[in-house]
Amino acid sequence: MSAPPATALAWAAADPYDAALRAGRGPLFLRRTDGWLLPLEVERWCARADAVDRDVLDRCEGTVLDVGCGPGRLVAELAARGRAALGIDVSEAAVEHTARLGGQALRRSVFEQLPGEGRWDTVLLMDGNIGIGGDPRALLERVAALLHPGGLLITETAPGDVDERVRVHITDAHATAGAPFPWARLGTRALFRYAQDHWEQAGQWTAGGRRFAALRSRSASSSAEPPKRTAVISSQRARNTSAGRPVADR
Repeated sequence: MSAPPATALAWAAADPYDAALRAGRGPLFLRRTDGWLLPLEVERWCARADAVDRDVLDRCEGTVLDVGCGPGRLVAELAARGRAALGIDVSEAAVEHTARLGGQALRRSVFEQLPGEGRWDTVLLMDGNIGIGGDPRALLERVAALLHPGGLLITETAPGDVDERVRVHITDAHATAGAPFPWARLGTRALFRYAQDHWEQAGQWTAGGRRFAALRSRSASSSAEPPKRTAVISSQRARNTSAGRPVADR
């Protein structure tokens, strides 16, 4: 499977993005073609995992793939806990920063061939990364292929009932990089709408002003044998290797 070039190449070649990660600070924005700016929280991303991040990681199960890992705070925190985790990002600066923090990362798009396809226990789409590629259904389908049947997706969602597909640039206070590329912003309700055909809702919660949702991929037999679905979900929750609480927290 090949990467959507407009998205992957734009991030990979975005000098303002790489420069901000190497400096550990912004300002940095996604700019819509109408001029609207979405601030990117570079300082938080480049810091160590905070309490809200650690709460998310407590909910992860087994092996963890962090899609769009950025400078790697989550992968590094998992590594420090002795957990098997890998980050992927199209930015060279992001992969380098992750390695400096002690995490493992590959410079790769989620739409390229990845290690362990179909065998990951948990996939993370944090910090707005549900927007990757600008097509939530395609991204959810790709993530389902990375997880084993019954695997867990934890994603951070936008405030409110947002369902937006746009084209954006990466920009700082002085420069705009490359051509516009597709991006999406989804609130939790929109995420659940896109996921209803192939995923089970596994929880939603708010912490530190941020919003999160969890989905569990359906096993191949789940649609044909619905009574077994609860058993699948229960068995996967039992595999949580951390001391954290279950995913559901409505």
